[in-house]
Amino acid sequence: MMRYIIKRILIAIPVLIGITMLDYLIMSMAGSPLSMMTGPRVSQAALEARAVQLGLTQPWYIQYFTWLGQMLSGNWGYSIKTYQPVLDMIRGNLGPTLLLVGTSMVLGFIVAIPAGVYSATHQYSKGDYAAVTFSFLGTSIPSFFLALIMVYVFTVRLGWLPSGGMLTLGGGGGDVWDIARHMLMPTVVLTASLAGSNIRYIRSSMLEILRQDYLRTAKAKGIGRFLTINKHAMRNALLPIITVIGMELPMLIGGAVIVEQVFSWPGLGQLTMTAIMNRDYPVIMGVSLLSAVLVVAGNLLTDILYAVVDPTIQLK
Repeated sequence: MMRYIIKRILIAIPVLIGITMLDYLIMSMAGSPLSMMTGPRVSQAALEARAVQLGLTQPWYIQYFTWLGQMLSGNWGYSIKTYQPVLDMIRGNLGPTLLLVGTSMVLGFIVAIPAGVYSATHQYSKGDYAAVTFSFLGTSIPSFFLALIMVYVFTVRLGWLPSGGMLTLGGGGGDVWDIARHMLMPTVVLTASLAGSNIRYIRSSMLEILRQDYLRTAKAKGIGRFLTINKHAMRNALLPIITVIGMELPMLIGGAVIVEQVFSWPGLGQLTMTAIMNRDYPVIMGVSLLSAVLVVAGNLLTDILYAVVDPTIQLK
């Protein structure tokens, strides 16, 4: 197993370099960050001096390898807008995003797995139709639209929940209950989307397994419905579900960008949008690198879980 993990990490290195190089090329084509600094009080000479200072007069590939060398030495650069270290900015915003995404992911699977299994084992029942309907609604409703509806209902109309932020400012907030109140609506939005898509995968996987001959044999031997479903069927149905789990974390990080903007959640999503609007190259590259690492780590975790669930899979 350790040999396989090391091999996958070595393969991931050129993949990460390729992703960051492509990101840098696209950013260079989008325009220069100096265009965000223009104004009546900024002279052309000052802009040219700033361009030389930032290395923007060099070709994009020279800029990229300069950034890569600094990043490998532990220096992720400084924000063009705020002049803060990029690594410190990411650290400060990573915690709220992991809290929001991690909670949504756990709740999403707590809802999706029982609902998907029940839907498959009670096919064409009222519960099955209810689960499928919820799945389609969770998948079809855009996250920003659901977020705006929840803000209108629970904040504007009822006044039960805060509309944004992570803490109550000036009110002595900051305890667990205060954070939970601020987290509730963005967590529900992300959980609905996650659970909606996963219910369909779990239902389809379980239906396929339930039709297998060995399950009919297990039922004929009198093993019992509970053991037949939860031990024999569920273990084999986990393989396609694990594939989905490996892709969920990068997708949740991307979906959190919109949700964090709507609810003013102080995470990586808000940091990313601010950096894009200001064309803050160092911050964008730092977040892109972190996202690429999460994708590679998710794929590696998926392969390892495959071997844990199915011992017949050989890792080479």
